[in-house]
Amino acid sequence: GFFKYFYKPAPLYLRKKFLGAARGVNHKEEAVFNLERSAKEEHGLNTFGRHLLVEYYDCDKEILNNLDAIEALFVNAAKAADATMVQSTFHRFSPQGVSGVVVIEESHLSIHTWPEHGYAAVDFYTCGASDPEKAHPVLVEGLGSKRYEMMVINRGVLPPRQSLKLVRQESWGIEPAMKIVGESL
Repeated sequence: GFFKYFYKPAPLYLRKKFLGAARGVNHKEEAVFNLERSAKEEHGLNTFGRHLLVEYYDCDKEILNNLDAIEALFVNAAKAADATMVQSTFHRFSPQGVSGVVVIEESHLSIHTWPEHGYAAVDFYTCGASDPEKAHPVLVEGLGSKRYEMMVINRGVLPPRQSLKLVRQESWGIEPAMKIVGESL
């Protein structure tokens, strides 16, 4: 209802430019564009977005417990992703741990840390022209992470297509917490 009348997608030439068409054809990016177009054509939706879920392991325990450092890191990560920051709020727990969120015009970036385990859980959801993958190297370096697991969810992709796909895992022989079910990449 509402979106049908008030939501207008970005013009095709801008979406293609965003997806790299101006730099030459990139088949992965072209496939993402086709998923967006197909979702809208088949289901009337144009809510396409990227949602990263990342498990950061073997992080610097002091950083994970430092509210100011985590907040500054997340503001920098949002900037690296070309996101427009609206507001941030972070909280330090007693005896340890930090949770927080950076609200961006495109959606959000959030974290919860467990310093005692050197672990941080992060999610970053965007729509529009921002690119959450650009935030990942900033977070790896800033958290001092030695390994991570990342899942990318392409939001707005409805059946029969698959939205959830594990895109990278660095676990050095450790069993993953989640198994991939369904079609492969």
